[in-house]
Amino acid sequence: MRIRVDWRSSCSLSGTVLKWLAVPLSAPLVLAVIDGSDPTPFVVAVIVTALVGLSLERLSVDRDLGQREAFLMVALTWLCVAVIGAIPFFVAGVGTLAHPINALFESTSGLTTTGATVLEDFDAHSRAIMLWRQLLQWLGGLGILVVAIGLLSNLMVGGAQLMETETQTRNVRKLRPHIADTARLIWGLYVGLTVLAAATFYALNRLGVAPEMTLFNAVSHALTSVSTAGFSPEAESVGAFSPIVQWSFVPFMILGATNFVLLYYVVQGNYFQPLKNEEFRFYVGVLAAFSLLVVGVLSVDSSFDRGLEPTIRHGVFNVVSMVTTTGYASVDFDLWSSGAKHILFLCMFLGGMAGSTTCSIKLLRWLVVLKTLYRNLFTSIHPQAVRPVRLGDSVVDEDTITDIFSYVLLVLVIFFLLTIVVVVDAARDPSTAVSEFDALGAAASIFLNIGPAFGMAGPMGSYEGFSVFSKSVMIVMMWIGRIEIIPVLVLLTPAFWKS
Repeated sequence: MRIRVDWRSSCSLSGTVLKWLAVPLSAPLVLAVIDGSDPTPFVVAVIVTALVGLSLERLSVDRDLGQREAFLMVALTWLCVAVIGAIPFFVAGVGTLAHPINALFESTSGLTTTGATVLEDFDAHSRAIMLWRQLLQWLGGLGILVVAIGLLSNLMVGGAQLMETETQTRNVRKLRPHIADTARLIWGLYVGLTVLAAATFYALNRLGVAPEMTLFNAVSHALTSVSTAGFSPEAESVGAFSPIVQWSFVPFMILGATNFVLLYYVVQGNYFQPLKNEEFRFYVGVLAAFSLLVVGVLSVDSSFDRGLEPTIRHGVFNVVSMVTTTGYASVDFDLWSSGAKHILFLCMFLGGMAGSTTCSIKLLRWLVVLKTLYRNLFTSIHPQAVRPVRLGDSVVDEDTITDIFSYVLLVLVIFFLLTIVVVVDAARDPSTAVSEFDALGAAASIFLNIGPAFGMAGPMGSYEGFSVFSKSVMIVMMWIGRIEIIPVLVLLTPAFWKS
């Protein structure tokens, strides 16, 4: 069989990404030297990523990517970076991360901004290891932005096509004439928002209202709030901080899950552009509606008697965290009533806006689904009517609608299959207590890249209790889910390689 894909170009570009991974690895390396902890894990990782990256980069001098090569490059890069990212955890050899599967699980969860963790011994790890854990999530959030907006917008089924309509964002490609310029623009916005978050969090410390928000914690949480990722150096997540700190996290989670093209217009002084965007209005409405629902359920829950402000704060915070797929927790919501937990479970399937750092199905697709269902109901009553689906003033073509429905169906099918795997595998070990709802939550959280779920995978728990087989499957599912399924699935079709 003659291979029709220029795999050498794909591997060469992946090598370039791996080569530059040595730069962010230098940050925890320097911190390890400053703190007097062992720098070996990061020295080994820098050497490996440099050698592998340079070797792959030399495979080809032709750096032009067709669509097939782009699919291969995206899937390969995310997989390779996750493997390299696991090296510091494994070489450090401390606690649960000493196991190779656990190290790869933590690295993949970080890079895919999932936020699911196998850590049970937070205090056993050096600040350098914890910083690398945070940096992986920040890199993952930036990476998906560049992929979605600047590099391979045609890979994201339905979402990116609609994101580029004139009435939605005036076409992302018109922000800058070249992909490299667009990537630099996104980089600037992302870094700027991260710096603003770190400064805000640390300012609360300097004002004396958040003594526990040290400079290390401020930087660490800025990296994972803007990337809507959710890792925290604290075992209690954001619950370890005061109420004012918890409130300060909310706007940055919301901004991280907002289309960065809209943020660009705001920075340029076009402050009302988001309000003209139908997806943004839908996004704000979803956050408000689900927050009110959870706050209402908690208000009538006699077991949750914390007063008005804590009820509102915990309800709003955890809804925003789930919808934006950040995965922080201000409290152990696994102890909430079934009604509140089921609402949070539904929030897992929403996601933020297209063109953001968020994961899950994304609200732009849900908006099209709802509009199409309404259109179909209308045409059922009025068979002769011609009623196209619109976003703003733009008509959504039927091929895009079909793509979106297919994608949503595919997500739900894979989610249910993963649930079955988790339930069946847990049943083999009587010591693993996983209920059907816990399995549903874990499957959704992993595949949709949310992070915490329910039961032993709850916000104050860990995925360490799952078997090696289940965790291995979860690693693959986090990888597939983060790059929106298609770049991986097309690699499995013979036509991709030979036609």
